[in-house]
Amino acid sequence: MNSLVSAILVLVSAALLSSCGRDLGTAQGVVEEFVDQHYVHIDLQKAKTYTVSVALSKVNEEIRLTAGQAIDASTRKPKINYRLLDKKENEKRATFLYEGTIQSDDGSSFTRKWLIAARKEGDQWRVSNFTESD
Repeated sequence: MNSLVSAILVLVSAALLSSCGRDLGTAQGVVEEFVDQHYVHIDLQKAKTYTVSVALSKVNEEIRLTAGQAIDASTRKPKINYRLLDKKENEKRATFLYEGTIQSDDGSSFTRKWLIAARKEGDQWRVSNFTESD
């Protein structure tokens, strides 16, 4: 009986974990993966894979400006949480407005708003532009 219960728990856990993944076939899934890579993990190379057009140029410029500055597991990164404030979507274009809360090690925090535009390129969504404001 214990092995049956264990097997059921493993299957339920696997189902729950697989449902937590983003659907990169949707505009929102791609945009949130970009936000995670760009703002949360500060991995510009990974963020770049989700971009085209103006967004690609902006990320390439950020990569150029930060060249030689290692951001790795030992880097003190702020804790960033974000939430969706607004979205507008149609078949080929979408815009998303997020509010991010950035918390530093010293306990201080501030918020930023990120407006992110996406467009469908063939059968894939890509971030086409992004802006940040207070």
